[in-house]
Amino acid sequence: MPVKRVVAVTILGQEYKVRGEADPASVQRAAALLDETMCRVRERAGTVDSVDIAVLAALNLANRLIALHDESEAGFTLDESRLDDLLGLVQAAVDVPPVTGPRA
Repeated sequence: MPVKRVVAVTILGQEYKVRGEADPASVQRAAALLDETMCRVRERAGTVDSVDIAVLAALNLANRLIALHDESEAGFTLDESRLDDLLGLVQAAVDVPPVTGPRA
């Protein structure tokens, strides 16, 4: 059975503890990418609402994944555990439960 690890990451100046089976270096790289994307979104959008920043960053990253898939001649396989780790980082960054319906 894979071992779950706790990895400390910093996103938008806040430290989060991420628990998962992924390699710690991979989690750190994902967190750095998320932090960079969220900082860029915050600068461009001019918003300080962390939920809005996280949603826009998630859309940006999803768009990049789709572009990689579309450009790949061999196809693109997304590792479900990697996706779960990335989603956990986004949820930790906004420190709120995931939204299940339209926002008011």
